[in-house]
Amino acid sequence: MALDAAEIAVAHREVLLRDKPAAMLAASPKGTVPVLVLPDGTVIDESLDIMIWALSRHDPEGWTSETEADRRDVEQFLEAFKDRLDRYKYASRYDESIAREAVDHKQRAEALAVLLDFASNLSHTTFLRADRPRLIDVATFPFVRQFAAVEPDWWAASIPQDLQDWLKHWLESDRFQRIMTKHRVWTPESTG
Repeated sequence: MALDAAEIAVAHREVLLRDKPAAMLAASPKGTVPVLVLPDGTVIDESLDIMIWALSRHDPEGWTSETEADRRDVEQFLEAFKDRLDRYKYASRYDESIAREAVDHKQRAEALAVLLDFASNLSHTTFLRADRPRLIDVATFPFVRQFAAVEPDWWAASIPQDLQDWLKHWLESDRFQRIMTKHRVWTPESTG
């Protein structure tokens, strides 16, 4: 979303993480996505770093007015939220006593507590820290989206309306709809 906001064109390469291409691992041995390879060969392989790089070049919507504060808040949120989110979504990977398709409600409750604290400003602002979108909103939205998607009925019945509205704003945005198109899986034999 930040690349789109910054009007930076990229050659998108969709990969299957269970079958990571050698070219991806050569660029970033971590084997995680996203990976941005710049024309000079520089590799940026953290989402937040890619966003800040892109928006430092062109930020027509003013998302980075408080970049350092947003970076700190995003990092603190993800440190507290991401592991709980994964343990909630993929409970059987972490606890063999949990059925394969089951979720871990203890982890859901802990993740929710982190999320509600993080999003507490939504009771009096439209976005997480202001009445306009900022880097913090765009950087955390994908993780909140994942959380909401695990049990959509529970999310709809249990989450404060202001947080639901915030997520809905991003999900229904023209930008999100435009960039979330399905891509064919890239292979070295593919063009582009």
